[in-house]
Amino acid sequence: MTLTFEEILAARGAEAGLSFTPRQLEQFGKYYALLVETNKVMNLTAITEPEEVAVKHMIDSLLAWEAGMEGKLLADVGTGAGFPGVPLKIYCPNLKVVLIDSLGKRLKFLQQVIGALELKDICCEHLRAEDAGRNPKHREKYDFVTARAVARLSVLSEYCLPLVKKGGQFIALKGSKYADEIAEGSEAVKILGGKIISAEPVKLPGLDDGRAIIKISKIKTTPAQYPRKAGTPEKQPLGSR
Repeated sequence: MTLTFEEILAARGAEAGLSFTPRQLEQFGKYYALLVETNKVMNLTAITEPEEVAVKHMIDSLLAWEAGMEGKLLADVGTGAGFPGVPLKIYCPNLKVVLIDSLGKRLKFLQQVIGALELKDICCEHLRAEDAGRNPKHREKYDFVTARAVARLSVLSEYCLPLVKKGGQFIALKGSKYADEIAEGSEAVKILGGKIISAEPVKLPGLDDGRAIIKISKIKTTPAQYPRKAGTPEKQPLGSR
């Protein structure tokens, strides 16, 4: 018997310690259907099988959730097809979310998702991360900033930490080389006003591929010269020799 996407997500979620309401499962199901349909004409994801999307996209995104997110403001940088921002919004309905991406086509897809899932207090911003960080509307305005598979930590910190308010948190969802990224990026984190508070390995149901979640607290205001202009962080990562 073939399980539906919602049934797979519920079962795998339970293995990861997550439980969903019927409404949340319905929303995740619609999200999956839109993702697969749109992926036929636009490259949103390399994986489309229900099991893989449930675990590697939805549950992976939700491992960034923490109890203090209720009612707070979160920016998801380089959101792509909406991960982790949209799953976090579905799971925590009173979280306020801003999805930031440099590609208008992807944001058009996400607007469709927001409408179909009837999500409130979530919007899209068509911006490069470096430009967002210099924009008074976004600079140091967010309680939480998330990013998943966007760039290595030395570069990613310059994209994300300028958006985090003092006392807020930057959450980076990382792969198996996270320890190397921390060693390489810790100086950049410090320069930008952050402090690494934890780097926890996380295990996805049925997978053992060495993922981790790095949490960085914003302890000081980011110096005014950061982020540097678009393209510079990637070419000349902060703290690199």
